[in-house]
Amino acid sequence: MNGNSGASTGERVCDMCGKPAKIVGPFIELSPRPPKTERHLICGVCLQMGLTTIQNNQKKAPAALKEIKIPSPQELVDHLNQYIIGQEQAKITMAVAVVNHYKRLTAMTAKDDGPFKDVELSKSNILMVGPTGCGKTLIAETLAKILQVPFAVGDATSLTQAGYVGEDVESLLLRLLMEADGDIAAAQRGIIYIDEIDKIAASRGNVSITRDVGGEGVQQSLLKMLEGTVANVPQGGGRKHPEQQYIQIDTSSILFICGGAFIGLDETVGRRIGRSQIGFTSEAATDNAEQSKDDLLAQVTPGDLHEFGMIPEFIGRLPVLVTIKHLTEDQLVDILLKPRHALVRQYQKLFHMDGVDLEFTDEAVREVARQAHGRGSGARGLRSVVEQVMIPINYRIKQIKPLKKFVVDEKIVKAEGKADVMRLIEQGK
Repeated sequence: MNGNSGASTGERVCDMCGKPAKIVGPFIELSPRPPKTERHLICGVCLQMGLTTIQNNQKKAPAALKEIKIPSPQELVDHLNQYIIGQEQAKITMAVAVVNHYKRLTAMTAKDDGPFKDVELSKSNILMVGPTGCGKTLIAETLAKILQVPFAVGDATSLTQAGYVGEDVESLLLRLLMEADGDIAAAQRGIIYIDEIDKIAASRGNVSITRDVGGEGVQQSLLKMLEGTVANVPQGGGRKHPEQQYIQIDTSSILFICGGAFIGLDETVGRRIGRSQIGFTSEAATDNAEQSKDDLLAQVTPGDLHEFGMIPEFIGRLPVLVTIKHLTEDQLVDILLKPRHALVRQYQKLFHMDGVDLEFTDEAVREVARQAHGRGSGARGLRSVVEQVMIPINYRIKQIKPLKKFVVDEKIVKAEGKADVMRLIEQGK
């Protein structure tokens, strides 16, 4: 509208929205460009909307893609050792696989006139097999931080085939794009970790006559994404529909790392090689049982994964197989003390903020590790044990004056409940 007046009232209106000044407030007059003489009017609401649109577009504008500095596998392992205890072979395998992946990306963009200029490097995604709480997610996340690339975590249990209740597999790409602040080029060089991948194993046996939309169906949906395709990702997330606008993301340069506990896979391997697992009861026997499971998982083959319920096409797109071992009690002690973000160091920082020096005795640390090891949840059990001990101490610490130092000993860790911990605190702890 250029007449600057309403159709019947002669009242001046905004040239953008057509609303009069009594509704949207005073106008801003824009001088015409010669030879035109008619002035244009714009209201404050439309002007603000225009500025907001420009600002949003500026935020989404991709910055210059940061060049990825590819360290050697030894350098990657040295970095991983600062955060992760144990899993030596797994760290080496992961480091080599990740370095080779980003060398592949460099080869795709670099000019090569050498003897191997016609050689195309294949993509090698990674499958991590091992018990819960033993470092699968942490290894993948730490590698992404070292390389300074976008990293996203997804849960395979929430994924379903397109058209069914749940999340489409493209939701994983949307999370990665969000981690890259909307920079598509950076997202296409990122890492996606898919957890609980064993939960989408195909149903074994005639459990139901319906489609396995959360198992084999999801594996089928992930095939193209893992191999490399241009995927259409809904801008606002959620389900796809015909009128929706999409963001196209090329997955051929995204590194996919899948992880799962694969409970029972060791039995599958044992049957194949002629070994059976026997029940154990004592603590020493439990350690032997974990060692036996680790030994069996180290011999996993694609055939064992297929028998577990993973389809051959899916297994073939995860050629690098990494096995994660159970954590021993000694390793749990080291996890409490040695990593850069060790749990004991975290609590010492919290107490330092209150002007109190916190100390754990060696016996207390050992008792925490023993209790966590007994729970069978790996390093995750450490935090729950420490939290149970520290909550009543945190609650009372301000009321114990003057207090410059607090020592957590074995008695406090062994206390049966909060009441016993409080009693020990009252006795002068």
